[in-house]
Amino acid sequence: MKLSGKRIAIFAEQKYEDMELWYPYYRLKEEGAVVTIVGSGTAKEYFGKYGYPVKVDKDINDVRADEFDALVIPGGFAPDHMRRNEAMVQFVRDMNTKGKVIAAICHGPWMMTTAEIVNGKNVTSFYAIKSDLVHAGGVWQDKEVVRDGNLITSRKPSDLPAFCRTIIESF
Repeated sequence: MKLSGKRIAIFAEQKYEDMELWYPYYRLKEEGAVVTIVGSGTAKEYFGKYGYPVKVDKDINDVRADEFDALVIPGGFAPDHMRRNEAMVQFVRDMNTKGKVIAAICHGPWMMTTAEIVNGKNVTSFYAIKSDLVHAGGVWQDKEVVRDGNLITSRKPSDLPAFCRTIIESF
């Protein structure tokens, strides 16, 4: 189990992309990680784009970056809600300052732009937010997964195997 003892947070909010939350959740647990679903504080349960529910383990106001080794930010419409929550944005900044893994897929990199951590970094995302990443100073690439230091980004659900593999290899 490659991730035994590692603590990983996964952000959750309304309209998350179901596969982009659940696939990493189970894959990382399979490798021995302790995975915690962290919500914005607006609800105790969120529903994905396709209606699948996820219960929150912790509220963003009850966690600190020091408690985790990595953060996963799923896509869907959830990141647009997440980036309006200053505590979630600050958590991303804190994880980055500490050099901890931040992995975002699809629209998840929006959180990286709002946290202002992509300037000069190689990144990817769902094509619809490419210009947001570029305007934030990111060097956008159309690849299934891009890793630049502690940042890992992917484009869409079909990239999940490469995304999760890269998260695991980053340790």
